Amino acid sequence: MASVAGASGAQSDVEPPATAGPSENGASPFRFDAHGTRSAFADARRGQLFSHVSADHATIYRAIMDVFAKAKAQYRLQLRPDEVLTEIALPAGIARPDIDQLTQHLDALVRWGNLEAQQDMARWSSIADFKRNYKIYRLSKPGEAVEAALQRYDEVLRQRAELQTVALADIEQLLRALVALTSSKELDADKVRSTLRELTGVFATMTENAAAFMAGVDRHLNPSDVEVNNVERYKKQLIDYLERFVSDLARRGDTISDLIQALDSHIESMLFAVAERLAPDAAPDAEQDAEQDAARRTWESTDAVLAIRRQWKDRWTGLRGWFVNSNNDPSTADLLRQKARSAIRQLAIAIKEINDRRTGRSDRSTDLRTLAAWFLSCDSETDAHRLARVAFGLNPARHLPLDTAQEEYVPPSTPWAEGPALRICPRLYQLGDGPQRGQLPGVKDRSADRRRIQQLMEDESNQVAEARRRFATALPMRLSELGALNTNEFALFLALLGEALDHQIGPDAPTDILTGDGSLLVRLEPLGADTHAEISTPSGTLAGRDHLITITPAWS
Repeated sequence: MASVAGASGAQSDVEPPATAGPSENGASPFRFDAHGTRSAFADARRGQLFSHVSADHATIYRAIMDVFAKAKAQYRLQLRPDEVLTEIALPAGIARPDIDQLTQHLDALVRWGNLEAQQDMARWSSIADFKRNYKIYRLSKPGEAVEAALQRYDEVLRQRAELQTVALADIEQLLRALVALTSSKELDADKVRSTLRELTGVFATMTENAAAFMAGVDRHLNPSDVEVNNVERYKKQLIDYLERFVSDLARRGDTISDLIQALDSHIESMLFAVAERLAPDAAPDAEQDAEQDAARRTWESTDAVLAIRRQWKDRWTGLRGWFVNSNNDPSTADLLRQKARSAIRQLAIAIKEINDRRTGRSDRSTDLRTLAAWFLSCDSETDAHRLARVAFGLNPARHLPLDTAQEEYVPPSTPWAEGPALRICPRLYQLGDGPQRGQLPGVKDRSADRRRIQQLMEDESNQVAEARRRFATALPMRLSELGALNTNEFALFLALLGEALDHQIGPDAPTDILTGDGSLLVRLEPLGADTHAEISTPSGTLAGRDHLITITPAWS
């Protein structure tokens, strides 16, 4: 390889241009030497394409690459250093380089393979200009790929964790369109292909956003690393998404599942028709001979048709697994619904964690871990001892003793070992709070209050027992024949009636239940739909359909 030394002393290799497609030996389209093998220099350069991200002056390198990426989007082929210096945008606090420093940065990007450089012969007007080695720079193919990768990386990290209700509506509409196509006498492969392609596009976008949502929930609501700003910013967005998406998923999920199952008997023929339609557009294999190329015209038996059909079959299987349960495994939609519900619990835990911090409650283990990190950051043993004295309250604090009447004044800076002994109240040592000054409150006799409460409990128990004796007769009674009930009787009867109605399968079905405490068996039998019952109580009148109720003690 010939090399031309630049003015800066760096050498740039002069290589043959990269091939536009695969080489004869099947290698990938990178630089090749005279023998057709991949250049070792090209392999080494590929490993340096991301060097500018972690190198010194990485901010300046990224700003330079942004200028070239913007120029590429504006269809500008190449830039001179002075043009780059004019257009470069640096964040606050970063010194703007001069033209010589910028040229050095550009040459470094050329060495790493992100840019390409060539002599700027348009500026040559004298021998002195030739010696100055003017260059023009442009984005290289590997550099363009790196910029696209970094841009995609940025987009994924900044992607909002959305659950799109619009996508669910689009999926339902497209599935209905597929069902309508199955009813036609002759299947329209073009319409099926366009509908399936649009369906998979919408579904892929919804899947990507749902995955970002699930990851965002775990990232923003992690109880071990809760940030107030993250939770406050994320709370309203999360609740809004859950209100819209979960309700829409519950409303449309069954409909989408039914549509998918309705297509199960037709999907094989539809996918085969799409594969037949797309197979002629598949690129031929360069290694196939004429006979093999002629055999490809029988689409039903070619590898192209089978490969395309298998690809669409995999996509349909993924879509089906999202909304239809299989092999006793819940669908992805059900799992996403569970994740959305658990996000509410995680949000409550995160808010509780923040409230605990605001009210002064703290996690002792977290405090000790933080203190350990502070100890590790101490520069000397003296600093560590100072931190220990401050953290555990070991600093001299003789202004805090309870005994203030001392014969001799001792300044607060006196160390404990050098000062006189102090009498410390045990309450102060155990609870951190000294005894209250003044007269202690007298002991109050509460025996009368206890007797009154005990009498109230006995009266209430007797009233409940009396109500049980009235109802638990093991004989059927019509609600219309109960008459008037006092407050305790009505409370017991309403509780029994509520339990029975809660377990009733239908409005005309009889019900047999055991009460929650296991003491009574209740049977409730509805009478005719035209019957009517009224029960008078001190709070008003309870009216409704008449029933036959039988209450039996469980031990009888």
